[in-house]
Amino acid sequence: MTADPDERPDGRRLTALATPIALTQLAQVAVSTTNIALMGSLGITQVAAGGLALTLFNQIRTMCVGLVTATGNQVATAASRAELRSGEHPDDPGPDAAGEIRDVVRAGFLIATAAGVLGALILVGLGWSLPWLGQDAAVLAEARPMLVALAPGLLPCLWFQVIRQYTVGMQRPQALLLVTLGSVALNAALALGLMHGWGGLPELGLTGIGVASSLVFLITCLVFWVMVRRDPILSATLPLRMWPVRIATVGAEVRLGLPIAMTYGSEAGMFSVLALVMGSLGPAALAAHNVVYQLVYIVFQVAIGLSHGVSILVSRAVARAEYRRAHGLAWLALRQTAVVAALVGVVYATLPDVVLRPFLAGDDHETVALAHGLLLIAIVLQFFDAAQNIGNGLLRGVQDTRAGFRLSLVGYWAVGLPTALLLARPAGLGAAGVWWGLTAGLAATATLMLRRYFALLRHREQATPRVLAGSSSAGT
Repeated sequence: MTADPDERPDGRRLTALATPIALTQLAQVAVSTTNIALMGSLGITQVAAGGLALTLFNQIRTMCVGLVTATGNQVATAASRAELRSGEHPDDPGPDAAGEIRDVVRAGFLIATAAGVLGALILVGLGWSLPWLGQDAAVLAEARPMLVALAPGLLPCLWFQVIRQYTVGMQRPQALLLVTLGSVALNAALALGLMHGWGGLPELGLTGIGVASSLVFLITCLVFWVMVRRDPILSATLPLRMWPVRIATVGAEVRLGLPIAMTYGSEAGMFSVLALVMGSLGPAALAAHNVVYQLVYIVFQVAIGLSHGVSILVSRAVARAEYRRAHGLAWLALRQTAVVAALVGVVYATLPDVVLRPFLAGDDHETVALAHGLLLIAIVLQFFDAAQNIGNGLLRGVQDTRAGFRLSLVGYWAVGLPTALLLARPAGLGAAGVWWGLTAGLAATATLMLRRYFALLRHREQATPRVLAGSSSAGT
């Protein structure tokens, strides 16, 4: 079979756009993985408590990030429409499109600020609700102060995400990787210093990891802003002032972003609830869950890079009515994530002790045995986790974010959570049952989202009097 001639340049575009995003995500995973490893040096209780605090923080952060994720798609759409109207190069969108892009970015910063303040307050409040959720007393004592330490970091974290979405929408995300790689070393140094009181810093133990994380969020946001301002292309459309803000633009971004936030929250919420279920099974089960969940994040972050990359390319294709190209982009992204999931799965299956050793002491046999079992389930889970992430990005690309939210509710909460609870308790599978339930929920969500995306493309292609896919723009 002869490959579609458009597939090769699309594959290169997707790889070029997704690679720096995926590497950035992996660098961020290196930060959180370092944190989990440092917690392991303090003890199993600290791994359980710190992992629980990070799970709750990620729940809030993920939903807040969802609110501003549509910024990238709106920027890409504005640039693509300007290019289509006037033939301008995408690096020079023209004055009208430049003004529209600035409005979108200003709206993103306003939404991020409001969400960050509210999210931080909720995060602190969650620390005092944990006694009613069946958690171990020793775990609670360690988790609460860490939640307080993490809360202030939410604001700069979200500002960083707005700048990130802007660079992705403009198809210039390269600075992302540099600043995130620097954050890995900075986080490790600050976390070690604040844990043990090195270099004249206060000795804060587990809480020091939370303080270090908040400081790193602030520093990386400032550095990223400076780097983008120095880019000759990005600086032309990045607003220096955060006013005036157009209410209509804010409203449009909220309408797109709220379903994305709820979709992200739906998935993260299922993981958070099941982390609490793991905590009710004991500290060993929670610690094993936290470690393996962190490892699954490796493939998940690659999928995020491809999801954001394909979402931007689909937005541009749909703006030009290139529906066949949008169809091919979906399969490109799915194939690339499947390859990564398979390669990582081989490592998990053949070298489980090597993978787990940095996080768990070998003499804690119960936790290590549980982690071994969960790691095998994770091999299957990560294929579906990656696929649903791609599906979510595809639906963002066609601006059907509400459907993504509805389908995630069905997959995660009507399929995943009940299955996990049934397998964990009545079926007696314990921690393994929870993870098989997670797998079922992710599989259902991936199937529903991908079916929706391809059905939408067929409908739009049939409704369009002329299909531009494969036109002269295909060679650009």
